[in-house]
Amino acid sequence: MTCGYRDFPGRRWLVVFLRAAHLAGVVGVGAGLLAGASASGSFAGLLVVSGVLMAALDAWSNPVWLREFAGLSLILKFALLLWFAVDEATRPALFWSILVFSTIFSHAPASFRHRQL
Repeated sequence: MTCGYRDFPGRRWLVVFLRAAHLAGVVGVGAGLLAGASASGSFAGLLVVSGVLMAALDAWSNPVWLREFAGLSLILKFALLLWFAVDEATRPALFWSILVFSTIFSHAPASFRHRQL
C-alpha cells in the first residue's frame, strides 16, 4: 500500500457494487450501439455515475493516485468519453476502443498501474 492510504469498513463491498453497476452501464450502452439505437440515458447515467464514484473513491483512498498511471489513464478515459458523448459518428469505434483500453489497464500488473510519474 502507498503511504497515506485511507480506508473504511465496507469499502471493498462498496467498490464491488459500484463495479457491478458500472458493468451494467457498459453493457447497456454497448447493447444500444449494437442495436443501432442511441445509448439509453439510464445506462449512460449508470456508467458515468458509478465510474465517477469509483474514481473519487480511488483518489480519496490513495492521494497519489492521480500521479500514477492508473489515475492518468482514467483522465484519458474521461476525455475519450467526452468525445464519445459529442461525436455520434465515432461512437461505435470509441466504445470498443475505450472498452479494450479499460480492460487492458484494469488487468495490467499493479507494478505498472501504480507506477508514479
